Amino acid sequence: MAWTWIYQNEDGTPSQTLPPEAVLTSFPSQSDAESYIGEIWQALLAGGVTAVTLYEDDHEAYGPMSLKPAE
Repeated sequence: MAWTWIYQNEDGTPSQTLPPEAVLTSFPSQSDAESYIGEIWQALLAGGVTAVTLYEDDHEAYGPMSLKPAE
């Protein structure tokens, strides 16, 4: 079982350009995937990624989850 993030643009489409910090896309556990996003979310946002969706294999676990700070 693999956990993966889909990085999304403002319009919800998958982002084609990612900052260098976003080199990992597959994780052995949900906890590892969530920890990773917790560490790099600001770099993702600065690079144009505005939301992420987490998948367990080919099933959506949750998302899209905004990376923008709450107003």
